[in-house]
Amino acid sequence: MKELLYGAAYYDEYMPYDRLQQDVAMMKKAGINTVRIAESTWSTCEPQEGVFDFSHVERVMDAMEEAGINVIIGTPTYAIPTWMVKSHPDVLAETVKGRGIYGARQIMDITHPVYRFYAERVIRKLMEGTAHRKCVIGFQVDNETKYYGTAGKNVQEKFVKYLRKKFNNDLDAMNHEFGLDYWSNRINAWEDFPDVRGTINGSLGAEFEKFQRTLVDEFLSWQADIVNEYRREDQFITHNFDFEWRGYSFGVQPDVNHYHAAKALTIAGTDIYHPTQDDLTGAEIAFGGDMTRSLKRGNYLVLETEAQGYPGWTPYKGQLRLQAYGHLANGANSVMYWHWHSIHNSFETYWRGLLSHDMQENAPYREACIIGNEFAKLGKHLVNLKKKNDVAILVSNEALTALKWFGIEATAAGDNGIGYNDVVRWIYDTLFKMNIECDFVWPESDNFDEYKAIFVPALYAAPDELLEKLKQYTVNGGTLVATFKTAFANENIKVSHEMQPHILSNCFGINYQ
Repeated sequence: MKELLYGAAYYDEYMPYDRLQQDVAMMKKAGINTVRIAESTWSTCEPQEGVFDFSHVERVMDAMEEAGINVIIGTPTYAIPTWMVKSHPDVLAETVKGRGIYGARQIMDITHPVYRFYAERVIRKLMEGTAHRKCVIGFQVDNETKYYGTAGKNVQEKFVKYLRKKFNNDLDAMNHEFGLDYWSNRINAWEDFPDVRGTINGSLGAEFEKFQRTLVDEFLSWQADIVNEYRREDQFITHNFDFEWRGYSFGVQPDVNHYHAAKALTIAGTDIYHPTQDDLTGAEIAFGGDMTRSLKRGNYLVLETEAQGYPGWTPYKGQLRLQAYGHLANGANSVMYWHWHSIHNSFETYWRGLLSHDMQENAPYREACIIGNEFAKLGKHLVNLKKKNDVAILVSNEALTALKWFGIEATAAGDNGIGYNDVVRWIYDTLFKMNIECDFVWPESDNFDEYKAIFVPALYAAPDELLEKLKQYTVNGGTLVATFKTAFANENIKVSHEMQPHILSNCFGINYQ
């Protein structure tokens, strides 16, 4: 990139009155050079089936282009319109709780052919009207995509095909590896495969969740392929990955394998939300940034972070600026707020934007002016920053899921016990406090030998190949640090019948029972 992107999500269609020109003038004053638009507006873009109206998108593009402000177009597929559900109620995801009811966003089956038909059509119509525009610098496919618990008949049929391929059609091998003889769960014909939503078998259940994560990989790749038909060579494709949510961005996302899903993108993007005021530590900014930078081993985009957010997150003087530079220090090429304005009704009424409900200049806006104008002056020195870290943390979606099925038990009433991300953050936060910067690696990563030390939090489920790779890493001179619950079960959550920790016992020089 040639410049730092500084901006916000902007929804002209949410505004209580027409103030587009006033907003553009305030953005220019604040040094904002980029807005994200269109991602939440399918029902506005297509108010009835096959009836399209992109006038709100065109209106904003016209104003931004005249003002010299960049535009990132988001595909509007993460919130479906009412007419689709009325005509095709089965596009709503069928989960362990049954079929959903229309209202919230992200409630559809992302594999459903009817949903895909309409999604492709609205994406193509949007691309036809935006990809050629000078102001459009890139595209965000969907929004914080997950599989939304989808587990209906069509998904389960795909899962059975996935298992047949995994086990080369060998039912005996699957039954043995998953331990399905237990409690008469054995499956003796593929035609008899039960509804997976009822399983009590952790191996089968975790494999289904692993399969569900692949639906996200395929979905984002499918959208990226469509966008690639229209975009110019100088326009990027990104996605705003988020994290396990504990009231703020906390840990590895359970429902998406970011490393796999990022392969469809030209640049990784992220949404990072964190406590502020007295609770601002910088750890969440660094954690999200380090993980996102590691996905494609390069710079990334912060597509959403809070300006004010909830009342307890309204920043103290100087904190908004501190946060912005914190993102850049991890390799971000953008800082973008959710969102420009506070909305006046509906679900996120009190999730405040850069401007409050009165839409006037306020303390966060005045600090944003300082940041934006500093970025304009210093940006050429701060864009595309690179860093070389000597330490990495190995994270695994498979281990996360396995420890959800076989968790570390609670010790007191009201205690939910220790989860995988608790262990990940113990490791990360300790390194952060010691000022030891790190990257993240995944089981499939091929760059272990680039690091002097690799930390392995609670790698409960791992294939022999990964453990052998870690063992060889130490033979080659690397330092390996692992926590409890590491090297205990294979990739199918089958506990090793050999000495623990499996394969790594002589590597660490210890064993335990």
